[in-house]
Amino acid sequence: MNIGEIARRAGVSRSTVSYVLSGKRAVSEGTRQRIQAVIDELDYRPNASAQALRAGRTHTLGLVIPPASQRLTDMQLGFVASVVEAAARADLDVLLSPSGGDHDRSFERIVTGRRVDGVILMEIRMEDARVDRLRQSPLPFVTIGRTAEPHDMAWVDVDYAGLIGRCVNHLADLGHRHVALVNRSVELVAAGYGPGHRARSGFAAAVAERGLTGVDVCCGDDATAGEACVEQLLAAHPSVTAIATINEAALPGIQRALDAAGLAVPRDFSIAGVAARHWAEDFRPALTAADVPIVEMGTEAVRLLLEGIAVPRTPPGHRLYSPPISLRSSTGPVPRR
Repeated sequence: MNIGEIARRAGVSRSTVSYVLSGKRAVSEGTRQRIQAVIDELDYRPNASAQALRAGRTHTLGLVIPPASQRLTDMQLGFVASVVEAAARADLDVLLSPSGGDHDRSFERIVTGRRVDGVILMEIRMEDARVDRLRQSPLPFVTIGRTAEPHDMAWVDVDYAGLIGRCVNHLADLGHRHVALVNRSVELVAAGYGPGHRARSGFAAAVAERGLTGVDVCCGDDATAGEACVEQLLAAHPSVTAIATINEAALPGIQRALDAAGLAVPRDFSIAGVAARHWAEDFRPALTAADVPIVEMGTEAVRLLLEGIAVPRTPPGHRLYSPPISLRSSTGPVPRR
C-alpha cells in the first residue's frame, strides 16, 4: 500500500496525503479525518527509510562487523552491544553489515546506498581497503581501531603496544627472563590486523629494553587453539616462565594447558595481558590485565560519529585508551628451577 492508493480512496491528491503524514502543511480537519480513516482501514505504515531520505537523514548508523561466517569473539560482541546501546540513547537505529570475504557488496551498499547517516567500522587492519573506500566517500565514519596512518580519520583504539610493553615490564620486575607473547591468529596477523601488529611491536621493544628472551607465537581465537598453542610453546621453549597475551578467547585453553603440564599459576608460571574484564576475572586465578573499556569505547565512537554527522567539516577526533594494569593473582615471582 502506498500514498497514491490512499489518495485515490480518500479522493485527494498525493501531496495532500503527504502533508497529513508529515504535518508540514495545514489540511482542513474534514480532509485530514477522511485521509486518516483510509490510513486506519488499510493499516498503512509509512516507510521510515523513505521518509528519512526525503528529509536528508536516515536516523540510522551503520556498524560494519567481521564476516557473518566467522563467530564473533566476546569482545567483538561487546563492541556491537555498546554501539547499539549508545545509538539507542540518541534515538538512532543501527544497521549491522558484514564485510570481507564474500561481503564486499554488502559493504558497498552501506557506503553508496544512502541507508545510513554514518558508519562505524570494526576490526581495522594497518592497511585497510574499507577505510580507503570510506575516505573517498562523503559518508562520515569512525573506526574502532586504527590504520598505520590514521591522522585524517576519526577513531578510538586501545594502546596495545604500550599495554603489552607494560605487561612485559611487570613480568621482568618479578624476575622473569624468558617470556612469550600469545598473539591473535596467524591469519589475522598476516592480514595486517592492527592490535596483533601493535602488540608484537610493543612486546619486541620491551623484551629488548629489559634484555629478556622473547618468543612470539600466534594462536587461534578459541579455547582449543589456546590449549594447543601453549602445549607447543612449553614443548619447544621449556625455559619460558611467563606469557603476555591479547587473545582473551584463548584464555580457557591456556589455563587447561598449564594445568595439564602441572604448572600452578602463579607459583610455577605467570600470565598477564589485555582483555575484557569478565575474561580476566573468570581466569583462575584472576588475570593480571589491562581491562579493555568496551562500553566507553563504543559510546565514544558513537559520539565522534554524531559529531561528524552534525558538523561535517569538523576535524576528525580520536581517543587512545591506555587503562591501568589491574594487578590480580596470575603473576608472581619467577620460580626457582
